[in-house]
Amino acid sequence: MTLEAVKKGKDSEDAVRKCIATTELRPKAQLLRFVIGPDQTLAFDVAGKLPGRGIWVSATKEALAQAAQKNLFSRSAKTQVTVPEGLTDWVETVLVKRLISLLGLARKSGGAVTGSTKVKDWATSERAQVLFQASDGSPREKSKIRLWGDGKTFECLTRKELGAAFGREFAVHAALDAGGLASRVIEEATRLEGFRPAAPDGRMKG
Repeated sequence: MTLEAVKKGKDSEDAVRKCIATTELRPKAQLLRFVIGPDQTLAFDVAGKLPGRGIWVSATKEALAQAAQKNLFSRSAKTQVTVPEGLTDWVETVLVKRLISLLGLARKSGGAVTGSTKVKDWATSERAQVLFQASDGSPREKSKIRLWGDGKTFECLTRKELGAAFGREFAVHAALDAGGLASRVIEEATRLEGFRPAAPDGRMKG
């Protein structure tokens, strides 16, 4: 990583930050941002908008657990920081809610659909740029739909979670076009994948 790359502007999409757990420089999109509140309690800045100096951790359970266990948040902040109990589970829950909310907004704007027929139509016509397949969905059912051309496929949400984004009890497939929310959805889904890596059989590890 060159010095010029490290010094890119704060708001640049290519800006990098150092993970306090791994000490690696990564793009901001691959990291979780935390800030210290007035009461010295750690706050997860899921939207990246909270004031204060950011503390960055790679978007994986392992890195986050290491940061908490080794008191790295306090070391980075140079003051004693109160870390919430069950930090990794809490952050995972926040990431899930954030992704469901973004998918719901995409649906309301006409940029996302669910249901096997609609999703397959979008995929075969190459309108779909992002495909979601439920992590606990039937492998046979999921194998019937694949993206054509470029695009991203995620399996980090359960049927119930994916359904919640579309006002349904459950959903197995969902697709997004290249509209304004696509990049944000990809970013949040990529972060969530760090907490829910797929097993060799394609199902989400429990």
